[in-house]
Amino acid sequence: MRATRVAALLLACAVLGGTASACTGAGAGVSGTPGAAGLRDPYFPKLGNGGYDVTHYDLRLAVDRSAGHLTGTATITARATQDLSAFHLDLVGLDVTGATVEGRPAAVNRAGGELVLRPDAEVADHLRKGRTFETVVRYSGAPRTLTDADGTHEGWLRTVDGAVALGEPAGGPTWFPGNHHPSDKATYTVAVTVPEGLTAVSNGELVSHRTSGTGTGNTGTSHTGARTVTYTWRTTEPMASYLATVAIGRFRTEESRTDEGVTVFTAVDPGVAAEAEPELARVPQILAWEAERFGPYPFRSAGAIVDRAEDSEYALETQNRPYYPGPPTAGLLVHELAHQWFGDSVTPADWQDMWLNEGFATYAEWLWSEEHGDTPAGESFEDAFADDANWAFPPAEPPTAAEISEPPVYGRGAMVVHRLRLAVDDDAKFFALLRGWTTAHRYGNASTEEFTAYAEKATGLDLSRLWSVWLYGDGRPADATAPDLPAR
Repeated sequence: MRATRVAALLLACAVLGGTASACTGAGAGVSGTPGAAGLRDPYFPKLGNGGYDVTHYDLRLAVDRSAGHLTGTATITARATQDLSAFHLDLVGLDVTGATVEGRPAAVNRAGGELVLRPDAEVADHLRKGRTFETVVRYSGAPRTLTDADGTHEGWLRTVDGAVALGEPAGGPTWFPGNHHPSDKATYTVAVTVPEGLTAVSNGELVSHRTSGTGTGNTGTSHTGARTVTYTWRTTEPMASYLATVAIGRFRTEESRTDEGVTVFTAVDPGVAAEAEPELARVPQILAWEAERFGPYPFRSAGAIVDRAEDSEYALETQNRPYYPGPPTAGLLVHELAHQWFGDSVTPADWQDMWLNEGFATYAEWLWSEEHGDTPAGESFEDAFADDANWAFPPAEPPTAAEISEPPVYGRGAMVVHRLRLAVDDDAKFFALLRGWTTAHRYGNASTEEFTAYAEKATGLDLSRLWSVWLYGDGRPADATAPDLPAR
C-alpha cells in the first residue's frame, strides 16, 4: 500500500476516534471510506449517520423490576449507500460489550454519542454500495434521561411503576443503537423481557407474550430463576426512530378491532383507568373521522398508552399508539391520532419541517371543534392570530433547536393550513389535496418545499404570497383577511 494511502486511512480512523493500531489492523487494504458521523440536520447536525440505510431493527431487551437497568441486543439490517470501511451508530450512555458485522467481530470505539464500528478487512471489503449487511450490538447499563434545549425531558423516563422511552427529537439513542434521524425509517421487532407483574408495550402489533422461570428473586429484580414475561411487538410499516417507544408498568390492557379491521390496543395505568377509558373508547370514531379527511388510516394498529400525569411533561405521537401522561381529552386524542398521518406516515425530511407535523395536527383539532363543538375553524384561526406567542418566528424557520416545539410551529402552522383552505375556496378540493398529499408520501419523508410545490401543482394556484406571508414572513400581518392569491 502506498504511503499516501496509509496516511489517509490513519487520518480517517483518527477522526472516527480510533487508534493507529486499530486502523492498520482492521482497515488495511479496504477500498471503502467511513460513513459520515451525522446527516447535517439544521438543528441536530450529529444526529443520524451517513453511508447506510437501516431497513430493520430487531431489539431484544431485558429490564429489571425497577426499570432502571437494561440489557440489550440490537440486530440491525441495513443497506450500504456507499462503499464502507467503517460506520457510526448513535448511542448515548450505555456500555457496549461487543459487536459483529456479518457475523464477524468488529472493532468498536466510542466518541460521545457516537459508536464507531470498523469491520475486519474481509467483511469491509464486501460492504459495497447497495449491499445489505447485518450488525449485532450487545449492550447494557442504566438508560439516561435527557434534558432538551427547551428544558423538557426525553429518552428513558422513570415512571411511578416502571419507565417509558420517548424519542422526540433525540431520545432514541438512550435505549438502542441506530441511525437516529427521521429520514432513515425502518421496520421493527421489539422483544422486551420484564419481571412477572409488569407489562411491556411497544409499537405495532403484539405477536407473542411468553412466561419463563419458576421462582421470584429476593431482591425483586429479574434474574435466572425468577418468573419473567417476554412481550414481542412487530412494526411492519416503516417508522422513524423518534417514534419508537417502550412503556413498562402495571398496565390494564384492552384489545379490539375497528370496522375497518384496525387493531386498537390500549394500555392504561390502573390509577387513571376510570377517567381515561370513556375517552379512549372514542378512538375508533376519531380514526374513522380523520380517515375521511386525510385518507385511509396508514397502519395496521392503533391505540394509546396512558400513564399518570406525573410520569411525563407531554403527550407524544409514538407510532400506532400515542403516549399520554394522564387521561387524554378528545381534542388531544384528535391531535395525536392526526399525527399518524402527519408525522408518522409522512415524516419530516429533517427537524426544520416540524410544522408539517404540528400545524396539521393542530388544524385537525380546529376541524374537530368545528364539527363536534361550537367553534368554527375561522374562529380558531382568529384566536391564534390574536395570540402574540404565535408570531415569535416563522413556522418553517425556527431559530434554534429549542424552538422546534414552540407555539408558532403549532398555532401559526395551523394558520398556514387554514389560509390554504381559504385560498382553495372549495372544501372538497381542499380535503382531496390533503388526501393526495398523505398518499403521495405514504411511509416516506417530505420537506416544506415538497409540500408547497405539491399544493401549487394540485390546485393550479400561485400560492407564493400565502407562503411568503404566513409560512416565512416575519411578524404578524396588518390584515388577517387580506387575500393570498394574486389579483386577476
